[in-house]
Amino acid sequence: MLTENWTSLTPDEKLEIRFDKWMNPEGVKFPPEAEKAFKERTRIIKDAVQLKKPSRIPVCPMMGFYPIFYGGVTAEDAMYDYEKLGQALKKYHQDFQPDCLASSFLYGPGKIFELLDYKLYKWPGHGTNINTPYQCWEDEYMKADEYDLMINDPSNYWMKVYLPRIFGALEPWKNMAPFTDLVELPFVGASLIPVGIPDVQEAFKKYLEAGQLAMEWIQAIGAIDGETLSTVGTPLILGGFSKAPFDTLGDTMRGTQPLMLDLFRRPEKVKEAMETLIPLHIEMGVRTATANNCPFVFMPLHKGADGFMSNKQYAEFYWPQLKAVILGLIDEGLVPLVFAEGGYNQRLEFLADPDIPEGKTLWFFDTTDMEKVKETLHGKSCFAGNVPVSLFKAGTPEQIDDYVKNLIEKVGQDGGFILSNGAVLDDAHAENLKAMFEAGKKYSP
Repeated sequence: MLTENWTSLTPDEKLEIRFDKWMNPEGVKFPPEAEKAFKERTRIIKDAVQLKKPSRIPVCPMMGFYPIFYGGVTAEDAMYDYEKLGQALKKYHQDFQPDCLASSFLYGPGKIFELLDYKLYKWPGHGTNINTPYQCWEDEYMKADEYDLMINDPSNYWMKVYLPRIFGALEPWKNMAPFTDLVELPFVGASLIPVGIPDVQEAFKKYLEAGQLAMEWIQAIGAIDGETLSTVGTPLILGGFSKAPFDTLGDTMRGTQPLMLDLFRRPEKVKEAMETLIPLHIEMGVRTATANNCPFVFMPLHKGADGFMSNKQYAEFYWPQLKAVILGLIDEGLVPLVFAEGGYNQRLEFLADPDIPEGKTLWFFDTTDMEKVKETLHGKSCFAGNVPVSLFKAGTPEQIDDYVKNLIEKVGQDGGFILSNGAVLDDAHAENLKAMFEAGKKYSP
């Protein structure tokens, strides 16, 4: 809660409070030039999101591991050596001067993943090459007959079933009794018996050690991002995190193929599970954005792109639950920053849903036709993205310049637009990335 009367405020009032706190971070001491840059950057981003014409078009690239490689550091080092991580990110921000922070949070603490025997991902030096970004390792971590277990008690399901499958070190937790057994004195002792089992105790020791490593990690990355914010004047826009409920089920629980079969074999259970996830995803977005003093909640969409399912299926299984999360975040004064990976040309009609208020969302697009985006979302939502990542590696500065010029002329003339690459950037030639920044400033109307 940001003020004593928070619950009585309107979504618009809540949003303005969040924007004010983001634009005037408490306790941050800026050098004069950095403060000037920070105020300009937060102002032009806010103006663009609220569908005004900013003094110039913000340039907010969607970064992956590129800053790490540009800084001469391996992907593995970025996840284990926080000093090297900080050096690489410092060089990237100082040299490119982006309008948004490439947060050190993205890369994650490899020490924790290793300690807990994380099975859901392969990461640099641990399943992938030391210079290959981490990769999701899909499997059927939630079984077809477990929908009711998850729906009826998601926290118990996560602790006793899901986590023991994705963290090898926590496998003994499957023997734990539900915390909801602790309702009367006679049951307390029996409920705690499994905690005394040696392998369960060992699992808790590793979990506690992971917590200590997490404190070490958050202190390190907090210092890295804090220094960038104060010395370069670069604001954070990926502050909170949430997901579309369908993606949570498909990405990391049921797996893609099993979930797609579920749409035909047990469609009502899929819907019930997603309804269970909606309030959890709203709460996660609110909590993480509030903790990071940021009005934006990042939502990567993984399975809603054109061709993945029909528009009829999208209307039944994907959009209603995604829309509910978006509206829940907006109601709490937040801006969903939704990353529509792949092409969304067939989905644009959904994004213009009349129930979603104007100037309260920010959509990043990958390969979607931006003229169609402009036609559909102009006056409705700010939008960004589309500069092909292939150009940054295989193209030339001149090609980048031409692409950005054409893009701005077609869709960026009257506000509500942010310049960015289309997909997360891992590999690029520095001169090509710099060309995008220069073209964004050169062609700003």
